[in-house]
Amino acid sequence: MAKKNLNYKEAITEIEDILSKIENEELDVDELAKNVERVSELLKLCKDKLHKTEAEVEKILGEMEG
Repeated sequence: MAKKNLNYKEAITEIEDILSKIENEELDVDELAKNVERVSELLKLCKDKLHKTEAEVEKILGEMEG
């Protein structure tokens, strides 16, 4: 799971850092599996935050129209 309560920008930055290491072949096989799992967790976190934000924006816009 997430090491701490990351915000969206922090999660994206960590994903980019891990992808850069993968692209530059800086990870050995053992680290690769662990980092791919971490990216998966971070992507889920980002997706959840995006869905929550979308719902909040739709609610606000609905209240403005009503």
